[in-house]
Amino acid sequence: MESSHTYPKIELILNGTNLTIKDLVDVSRHLQVSIKLDEAAKANMQKSRSWVEQVQKTGTPVVYGVNTGFGSQAIVSINKQKLRELQRNLIMSHSAGTGHPLPIEVVRAAMLLRANTLARGYSGIRVEVVETLLKMLEKGVTPWIPEQGSLGASGDLAPLSHLALVLSDGNENDHDEHSGQAYVYNHDNQNWELTTGKEAMERAEIPRVVLEAKEGLALNNGTQISTALLALSYYDATQLVKLADIAMAMSLEALEGISSAFRPELHGLRPHPGQMESANNIRRLT
Repeated sequence: MESSHTYPKIELILNGTNLTIKDLVDVSRHLQVSIKLDEAAKANMQKSRSWVEQVQKTGTPVVYGVNTGFGSQAIVSINKQKLRELQRNLIMSHSAGTGHPLPIEVVRAAMLLRANTLARGYSGIRVEVVETLLKMLEKGVTPWIPEQGSLGASGDLAPLSHLALVLSDGNENDHDEHSGQAYVYNHDNQNWELTTGKEAMERAEIPRVVLEAKEGLALNNGTQISTALLALSYYDATQLVKLADIAMAMSLEALEGISSAFRPELHGLRPHPGQMESANNIRRLT
C-alpha cells in the first residue's frame, strides 16, 4: 500500500452512484485520501432516518430489523427500550468469522463500498455513522476481518459485522475485546499495527458511535466484501492484460516478427472481441 506523502491526495465526494472501480482501487491502496458525503446524499439519508425514528417512537408499523428480531426471530416484537441493545447484539453475535485475515486493501475497499451504498439513503442510518466510516479510511483504521464467514448473495454478514464491531461502541460494561481488532497506521514508522478496535479508534482520535435502531442491520447486511474482492481482482486482471499486450509487442519487435499476423481481417474471422482488441493493441505498438 502506498503511504508516501508524494502521492497525490485522492479526493472523493460520494453520492451513492458515482463511485468508479478506479476510485475504489485508489482509496484501497493509498492513505492520502479525503472522502466526503454529497449534501444531497446527506439529505436523503436524513429523510430515511427520520422515518426509522418515527417507527422507533411509535412502535408502528412493524418493521423487520427495526422493532422485530432477525431471521427466525422475525415474529418476535422488540420493546422500544431494547432497540439500541438489539443492534449491538446483532453485530456482536455475527462477528464469528474464521480463517486468516483479509488483506488491508480488500477491507478498505469494502469500507468505501459500504459507505457508498449507505449514501444512497435507503438504509435508515444516520449520517454521522457513515462519516465515522469515512474518517476511518482517512486516518488509517482498518478492521481486522477473517476471510471466511460470508453467506455470498445472502450477505457478507460475519465479515461486515467485524467491521461494525470496531466502528460501534457498546455500553459501559463492554470489554476491549468486544471492540474487535483493527490495524492502525503508524505514520512514524510507516507500518500497520494490530490492536483492539477501541485502541485503534482512540489513537486515530475517532469517537466510536453507539448504534441506534436499524443501524446494525444497515452496516452488516450487504455484499461489500465480495464486491471488493471482485473489483480489485478485475482491475488487476485488466492491467495484466494490458501488460501482456505490451510484452508481446516488445517481443515481436525484438524478434523482428511479422506484424501482419495481427491484421484485423485475420482476427475478425473469429467471434472473440477480446482477441481482436489484443491484436489491435499489438499492431498499434509495433
